[in-house]
Amino acid sequence: MDNVNAFLRYLKAEKNYSAHTITAYRKDISDFAQHCLSTYQIQDLTNVHYAMVRDFVVVLSQKGLSLRSINRKCAALNSFFNYLLSINQIAAHPLERHKSLKAKKAFIIPFSVYEVEKVLAKVDKSTFSGLRDAVAIELMYTTGMRQSELINLKIVDVDWAQQQLRVLGKRNKERLVPLLPSMLNTLTAYCEQRDAIAAAAKHGCLVVTDKGKKTYPTFVYRLVNTYFSGVSSKIRTSPHVLRHSFATHMLDAGADINVVKEILGHESLAATQEYTKVQLPKVQDAYRAAHPRAKK
Repeated sequence: MDNVNAFLRYLKAEKNYSAHTITAYRKDISDFAQHCLSTYQIQDLTNVHYAMVRDFVVVLSQKGLSLRSINRKCAALNSFFNYLLSINQIAAHPLERHKSLKAKKAFIIPFSVYEVEKVLAKVDKSTFSGLRDAVAIELMYTTGMRQSELINLKIVDVDWAQQQLRVLGKRNKERLVPLLPSMLNTLTAYCEQRDAIAAAAKHGCLVVTDKGKKTYPTFVYRLVNTYFSGVSSKIRTSPHVLRHSFATHMLDAGADINVVKEILGHESLAATQEYTKVQLPKVQDAYRAAHPRAKK
């Protein structure tokens, strides 16, 4: 596993990958290594060839893994073997002929403005946990930040004078995100109570648990899911849907797509354009209502 550990160190030091991504890569490569050991009695991954990868894909499919998950695992392996090739540990890339499986892109239905407002109206801000929940939900909805970005947000990242946040995104890329006055009001009330919790001072994270500890993915997911499953019948009620809702509502209101791109922290406009697809039903309705031949 020396090559694997060296690869993971490379991802952290050279590629600036997040701890979450590195953990996922470690798991994906470990799963493949276990497959090679149990099926082919191979411990050294430099001896892998494509037939083993193809067999691994078949096994994952038989286990019921989604095409998106299988493609993610193969992407991790592809990166790993690219690394081995670059340091001359292998002579040929075993995934050179591999093509990603055709996975249907998941269509995310955003929350409506009414659903978001209903959730924020029912949060009990008279308690610390209620204030914290309001801050977490409002931050994700009014800034479009990712769940991981919320978890790692620090008190020092709040620029009260300029009314903005410094957000550390993927690959440690920083961006400045504006804060709405209503968000600042909620944040001020929350910070007054947060600062009184001794444990919160140890890590400096903005959003904390009731005991002042740093939050984690499951905590944030449950927080969002608990509130929104009570007001929405949508199947998916995750933090990512809140991010999606931010982008969709901004674009629906006429915001410049380049502005939304910068706030979201996307590297390419193509990533932001994915959010415009949710407006297609509205386009179809308007088209059918307005075109002269629609009534034919």
